[in-house]
Amino acid sequence: MFVHAVYFWLRDDLTAAETMAFVEGVHSLRTIDVVQHGYVGVPAATDRAVIERSYSYALVVVFADKGAHDAYQTHPVHDRFRHTCSPFWRKVLIYDTDADEG
Repeated sequence: MFVHAVYFWLRDDLTAAETMAFVEGVHSLRTIDVVQHGYVGVPAATDRAVIERSYSYALVVVFADKGAHDAYQTHPVHDRFRHTCSPFWRKVLIYDTDADEG
């Protein structure tokens, strides 16, 4: 199993329409055929010193393996999201994990 976690910090000056375009775009990534599971969310209302809550949105997608992840990276829906939505964020961090299903 391969887990791809992406954290987005959106620009502070986005309009409501731009924010909605980002939200629609990030949700579209879950429709890519190689995605086994996909989740989009905002920081949870937890408050401990070790929790990072400064991001705007998170995307977590799960693939069967790295090959499926690589296919996702070059998929037209992913390309469209990057092209259309990258102007909306000021920072993005990605964490990829080879996970056992243990």
